[in-house]
Amino acid sequence: MRLAIKTKPEHTTWAELLDVWRAADDIELFSSAWNWDHFYPLSGDVTAPNLEAWTMLAALAQATTRIRIGCQVTGMIYRHPAVLANMAATTDIISGGRLEIGLGAGWMKQECDAYGIELPPLKERFDRFDEGVQAIIGLLSQEVTDFQGRYVRLTEARCEPKPIQRPHPPIVIGGRGPKRTLLAAARWAQQWNVVPESPRQWLEYKDILLAHCRDVGRDPAEITCSVNVRVHADTGIGPAVEEAAGYREAGVDLLVFNLPHRIPPGYLEQLAEAAAPLVK
Repeated sequence: MRLAIKTKPEHTTWAELLDVWRAADDIELFSSAWNWDHFYPLSGDVTAPNLEAWTMLAALAQATTRIRIGCQVTGMIYRHPAVLANMAATTDIISGGRLEIGLGAGWMKQECDAYGIELPPLKERFDRFDEGVQAIIGLLSQEVTDFQGRYVRLTEARCEPKPIQRPHPPIVIGGRGPKRTLLAAARWAQQWNVVPESPRQWLEYKDILLAHCRDVGRDPAEITCSVNVRVHADTGIGPAVEEAAGYREAGVDLLVFNLPHRIPPGYLEQLAEAAAPLVK
């Protein structure tokens, strides 16, 4: 099992996050680092700071050299898929080919209402998501893309320069919806990410993913299965590592530790020491 970190871009400063990501870049045990795509904090005071995901990723791509970077996950409703494809290509180039493209349908009503961003009903949201994923893959991998969907239309569309990773950076689809999200992961993802309640529940979702893979003719070995485990500030590292061990036994490929707010860089050395047995 590989290990990763995820930082909350809320209630913090750029300098603090930069220090943590640079520390993670120096610790080989951590294979990737992740943020999230929201404009309001998800906890506590909603008027507090929350850094924007993709400008942050581009800056961190320049500030790091080894670790893979990504967003868990980009809300498709926030940006036109063609715009997002161009952002992803540029960020992959800046990173030297280390980007993972995390994608989700979007759900945060509060920030949509505040910004006047339409939050469609659930079915339409997933219809838009499916079209958006296909449009992004086309733009990143093909010289010219034509796509005539109900919500996304591309006509002789180009995305240049192309990303370093070919045919495109890995697509990460996040979520656990059995009918739409897991089907989308089976069709298009190189990584499926989820936050389950237990290893047993994760295995139930994995079985659904495997069934979708059979239906669409996809080799499930092509899909990295990743899980997030929260490191609580009040209980510390030990319980999170113990929880991670259960997912290792269940067969998870990538374990992402969701870090507490505003930790010092040295915290990652403690986490790496405690979690090292998970990768042996």
